[in-house]
Amino acid sequence: MTLGRSGAASVVLNVGGARYSLSRDLLKDFPLRRVSRLHGCRSERDVLEVCDDYDRERNEYFFDRHSEAFGFILLYVRGHGKLRFAPRMCELSFYNEMIYWGLEGAHLEYCCQRRLDDRMSDTYTFYSAADEPGAGPREEEEEEERPRRRAGQAAPSRRWLERMRLTFEEPTSSLAAQVLASVSVVFVIVSMVVLCASTLPDWRAAAADNRSLEDRSRIIEAICIGWFTAECIVRFIISKNKCEFVKRPLNIIDLLAITPYYISVLMTVFTGENSQLQRAGVTLRVLRMMRIFWVIKLARHFIGLQTLGLTLKRCYREMVMLLVFICVAMAIFSALSQLLEHGLDLEASNKDFASIPAACWWVIISMTTVGYGDMYPITMPGRILGGVCVVSGIVLLALPITFIYHSFVQCYHELKFRSARYSRSLSTEFLN
Repeated sequence: MTLGRSGAASVVLNVGGARYSLSRDLLKDFPLRRVSRLHGCRSERDVLEVCDDYDRERNEYFFDRHSEAFGFILLYVRGHGKLRFAPRMCELSFYNEMIYWGLEGAHLEYCCQRRLDDRMSDTYTFYSAADEPGAGPREEEEEEERPRRRAGQAAPSRRWLERMRLTFEEPTSSLAAQVLASVSVVFVIVSMVVLCASTLPDWRAAAADNRSLEDRSRIIEAICIGWFTAECIVRFIISKNKCEFVKRPLNIIDLLAITPYYISVLMTVFTGENSQLQRAGVTLRVLRMMRIFWVIKLARHFIGLQTLGLTLKRCYREMVMLLVFICVAMAIFSALSQLLEHGLDLEASNKDFASIPAACWWVIISMTTVGYGDMYPITMPGRILGGVCVVSGIVLLALPITFIYHSFVQCYHELKFRSARYSRSLSTEFLN
């Protein structure tokens, strides 16, 4: 199989007996991290840190790995379909091959992710690159070695941009990134405190009597918004792919958190603070309350929130299934409860269950075992139905939770390993 251009100097990868030829130009930016690191090797010792053996005469690199698994991985990185497990191969073994070549569990097709989660839960094992024999600390050292080898080849401006991207995107990548992340967290906390305080009656009364207090709160708000805006603009400028940057969920949240402030400022400028403009006043209050989205910005700096977002992204089918379960049960129990509590005996009917939509509220708080007590059945058949409704809610809600839990654990370990890798480079930088 030839992957490189004809006529170019080529190298040969021998993976478990299967030979692949590719050009050196393609080797430099190859999608698999371990393969691309061969381009930066300057001595035979560097080569043997990446592969198992090397034949200088034939320019052939030997990898003592599973050849069939590498074939599946190679088809995936070349864009031929999704990454799936190799037939008749253990899921954990294939996952170890992925980690060795530089891929993660997120690259797998959704159905294979489920199989991997089930296998991990059966064996109580959660693999990461640090767990794979021969690829844990060695992989981390290789990650640190690779940028140093390319440092002399890359242009200064390109290195500076890459360092800026890591500083703004990875809070654990450097000391400057941690300082920047800490400042952002402080601004988020300050903005939330000001937002919560502005809704207190005593605060509003004090602001009405003391104009300077309101002015100071607006200045603090403007400073926070200025910081968030500058951070977003810089991250947009230094991003590699502008379209991909706009599509990312966290960047969309940043835009939703920043835009309402400028809209409210423009509306205030054009309409003033005239209380007679009720519609504008309601709009302004809604826009100001949308500042609550700033809390989600903390997801950039905390693994827990990132894990939650990644889990919801991977388990959207389970979430939809959970909502379908609730909706179907709610339709059935609300109709039956309305009939038993109101429809059979109109004279001694329960007014709280006068309609099916009204009964839906009782069903949802019963199935989720909240039970506010604002409405409840008073007839014996209605109470029996209520007990069945509660038990059914516990069962239906518990069914998809297992899948969501396993996916959450896998996402957490992936993000934790990624953070630990950058923290290791931070420790090296600090000691140096």
